[in-house]
Amino acid sequence: MLCQVGLILFMFLIGLELDLRMLKGRGHASVVISHTSIIVPFGLGAAAALWLYPRLSEPSVPFSSFVLFMGVAMSITAFPVLARILTERRLLQSRVGAMTITCAAVDDVTAWCLLAFVVSIVRASDLMHAGLTTLLALLYIAFMLGLVRPFLARLGARVANKEGLNQNGVALTLMMLLASAWATELIGIHALFGAFMMGAVIPKEGGLAQALAEKLEDVAVVLLLPLFFAFSGLRTQIGLLSTGDHWVMCGLIILLAFVGKFGGSAVAARLTGMRWREAGALGVLMNTRGLMELIVLNIGLDLGVISPTLFTMMVVMALVTTFMTTPLLRWIYPPEEMARDQVSLAPVVAPVEAAPFTVLMCVSHAQAGAGMVTLGRALLGAPAQSSQLYALHLIAPTERASFHLRRDPEKASGNTLAPLVGRASNLGLEVRPLSFVSAEPGLDICRTAEAKQASLILLGWHKPLFGRTMLGGTVNEVMQEASTDVAVLVDRGLEQVRRVLVPFIGSPHDRAALGLARRLLQHANAEVTVLHVTQPEGSRAHMGARSLVEELFPEGSGQVHFKVVAHDSPEEAALAECRCGYDLVVAGVGAEWGLEVEDRLFRLQGERILRDAPTSLLIVRHAVPVPATEATSETEAARALTVGNAAS
Repeated sequence: MLCQVGLILFMFLIGLELDLRMLKGRGHASVVISHTSIIVPFGLGAAAALWLYPRLSEPSVPFSSFVLFMGVAMSITAFPVLARILTERRLLQSRVGAMTITCAAVDDVTAWCLLAFVVSIVRASDLMHAGLTTLLALLYIAFMLGLVRPFLARLGARVANKEGLNQNGVALTLMMLLASAWATELIGIHALFGAFMMGAVIPKEGGLAQALAEKLEDVAVVLLLPLFFAFSGLRTQIGLLSTGDHWVMCGLIILLAFVGKFGGSAVAARLTGMRWREAGALGVLMNTRGLMELIVLNIGLDLGVISPTLFTMMVVMALVTTFMTTPLLRWIYPPEEMARDQVSLAPVVAPVEAAPFTVLMCVSHAQAGAGMVTLGRALLGAPAQSSQLYALHLIAPTERASFHLRRDPEKASGNTLAPLVGRASNLGLEVRPLSFVSAEPGLDICRTAEAKQASLILLGWHKPLFGRTMLGGTVNEVMQEASTDVAVLVDRGLEQVRRVLVPFIGSPHDRAALGLARRLLQHANAEVTVLHVTQPEGSRAHMGARSLVEELFPEGSGQVHFKVVAHDSPEEAALAECRCGYDLVVAGVGAEWGLEVEDRLFRLQGERILRDAPTSLLIVRHAVPVPATEATSETEAARALTVGNAAS
């Protein structure tokens, strides 16, 4: 019973996400491709039923019901799973992704209408009952479109104009949902069709659909839907496939399901003008069956149309065709090909003589943005060109992420970047916000930095949930993989950059920290103190460091102070100096400062500067030079991969 409630809520959510406005500009091609991708596997499924019926069906099951159900079961595409794959592969805004998600939406509606028809045929005892069921179903659809939809449109307008969706609105909607599911169950076309129809008729304008989805999705997807997966697993008896003939039948079902869906979709896509590689990618994506197939199969098993043995074979088919989607997509439509397609669509930009100093600010949460903008202004000065400052927010791949990106890509990360953009506006800076869904945040940050030719990747910092390692996780991955300098801002209320401390021993990372301090001197008129720590016996070791400072700061000697400290522990010396009223400490990574770039869950010592310094810190890692042979091939691919995702 809990599974049924979860499925009703889930099908309601699927209906909420169905937006027929996606057909705009792609209506003809999407209808042709989606219907072909249903007709071809439907025909192959019906043909396979001729062979499977005498071997796997119960004698009491009518042949017509068995054939129709097998055709529908072969034709399903999992709309929510497909949306998740497109989101994670960042194809949602591409030509292939847009056409695929549109075809899947049309496919979903058509398949559920066919399933409702098949269920009514199975449940009807004779032709008269079948006709009555069809008539009642048409009256139900007319009632939902003619009366319920206008009422929900007024409710949506009220939600948009007042305080939002309150508990009374949610209660009313849930009562209507359960009534709709109950009505279709009484009619004889299954409760899930009523839930889907209720979600589909809710207007997508006005904010009602989005508000309902946000309130209901976590309960349905996190709590109730996993029970359905467990229930389906309990009903799947692999032990029933006990002979070689059974596995041959299972393999034939998988082959027919794949060939029918892939062939029908790919050929139709090619005939509507897509290239073979794009058509092949669309065919592979339409083969995703997943959860929707499991729902259909459970309906068939409940109705007694398919036997437990055939149910198990079809579950295996659903899993195999879903699991093979991503590997086949990478083979047919690899990232390099996708990158070339996106580059060919991008405008050609004339080369410039000297690229400006560009900062890519990576914002994980709203609180991290304000300090980054303050530092960005100090590094770039004001006014800065819009191309010099980027704000990147990566969205975790969830169902809600794909929902927001399909509906309103520009607002998908607005709440996170809003404080940063507001602070930048107050400071007179222009920031270009970038946002997309990412399953690999560390690598995607590096790729975006390559695409934007960033001079510096600026990361935010927050206290780790487990352990004490503060330069681990995504921060560690970016520091290890980035081909440009990386800095981590530990913001402890950074409001201005007037006094800057640079602990210095002489490593490449320390030199990179000095380079940033020089920019702070030039563009923010900051006072810079270089703290050179030597061993007690190295009395003249500071001479090389002083000459380097004089070389980097020849014009600002009055605002640059060189301080030499002899101490056995550079970390302790730097920490003591940090307490002298500086606005910002700029330090290179290194074991001497207790700042090692390593990803350990627990660290017993080190990182005291990060934990105990009372002021804001900027931890800098100098990029390891990439060999020319690797840089040439990797840079173009990295830039191209983010053109379509981050260009807006």
